[in-house]
Amino acid sequence: MPDPASPATSLPDPASPAASLPGPASPTTSLTGPASPAASLPAAAPEPPAGPADRPGYRAVFRVREFRFVFVAHLFSLLGVVVSELALTVLVYDLTRSPLLSSLTFALGFLPYLIGGTLLAGLTDRLPPRRILVVCDLVCSACVAAMVVPATPVAVLLVLRCAIAVVSPVFNGTRMATLADILGEGDLFVLGRSLLRIVSQSALLAGFAVGGVLLTVVPPRGALAVTTVTFLVSALLLRLGTARRPARAAASAAAGLSGTWAVLRNRRVRALMLMFWVPPLFAVVPEALAAPYADEIGVSTAALGLLMCALPVGTIAGELFAGSFLSAATRSRIVLPLAVTGVLPYLLYAPEPGVALAVAALFLAGATGAYTLGLDAWFVAAVPEEQRGRAMTLMTAGMMTVQGIGMAGAGIAAEFAPVHTVVAGTGVVGTLCLLAAAAELRASAATEK
Repeated sequence: MPDPASPATSLPDPASPAASLPGPASPTTSLTGPASPAASLPAAAPEPPAGPADRPGYRAVFRVREFRFVFVAHLFSLLGVVVSELALTVLVYDLTRSPLLSSLTFALGFLPYLIGGTLLAGLTDRLPPRRILVVCDLVCSACVAAMVVPATPVAVLLVLRCAIAVVSPVFNGTRMATLADILGEGDLFVLGRSLLRIVSQSALLAGFAVGGVLLTVVPPRGALAVTTVTFLVSALLLRLGTARRPARAAASAAAGLSGTWAVLRNRRVRALMLMFWVPPLFAVVPEALAAPYADEIGVSTAALGLLMCALPVGTIAGELFAGSFLSAATRSRIVLPLAVTGVLPYLLYAPEPGVALAVAALFLAGATGAYTLGLDAWFVAAVPEEQRGRAMTLMTAGMMTVQGIGMAGAGIAAEFAPVHTVVAGTGVVGTLCLLAAAAELRASAATEK
């Protein structure tokens, strides 16, 4: 189940939440002024109080028993998603010999997100969260088990793939909302979210390699059978290792599109969602065009691997540094400067650079993803508790959807212009859009005063 929490994430991240430990107090809504391209923008960063508790560190998160269960369940579920995605793509190609259907299998991980996130988001607040998480894992396990059956036709395989993608935003939104129950709304929540994102980014580096090795030992359906077990293990860990909590909102709460509009009427929440959505729309462009760019400059497959790894490595490094060495107040102050400069390194593609400079540009762009730690804190503080599950489901669904749009747009643009020009142009257009999103975020904060 994809977790789009980081700007360069295009892989599933099915972590699973629960628990209860009060965290540090929520940040306030006061704003501080950003620097760099955002220097002209007034502050949009809530300033948490400084002090020893202001920087608890990642180790403090693991002291929470229920989070440990959530984290391990996340590892199993993530393994299931990555392996099943790879195995299903290979299986569809083996059955059809069609590159189009094979690529469509991967794309279907993005497209239904918008449907599930919009129509099913209300469930996240109107049902007990643990029940939602366990049922979602069981649905994924059942869908993958049906894929294992040899008689399952290709059309049904694609429908089952869509079914997994539809429940994914419900799962991820519930997980994110419940992490605030487990860790509080302060810095522990931010660090917990960061840990799950780091694991997801690491899957970009190791997950497909593990799946590739597995497929050399067992056929695609055998690999899919393994993933049914990983989803079941995740469900069991969540059921036995996390506390039962009541629904956040009454069963009579607004459902469907009316409930979605109730969340989006809050200008501050809309502006924060926009700041979550705009960066990944542009950040995925070099990733989508890595293979064409490697061909354009005539480098080896090994060099292509470096181009594919640089962005997630940068993201992991940026998150680890921000989570380990920066206080909550500092992470809050750097949100806008990092966000609005996130795709500026893509301008280094303008002269059609070699591998070394391209990798440096991608690493720098990934490292700016550290802004998400501060943005997470703002978001959880801005959303009313009774709407938290729905809002976080909408936010994560939107992030996965825009990544799919960004990849498709990159491919279309590369049909009409050289890849290096497309990536460099993304740096210009993306920065302008991010400045506009940051201005709206500032304006939304001003209306709250």
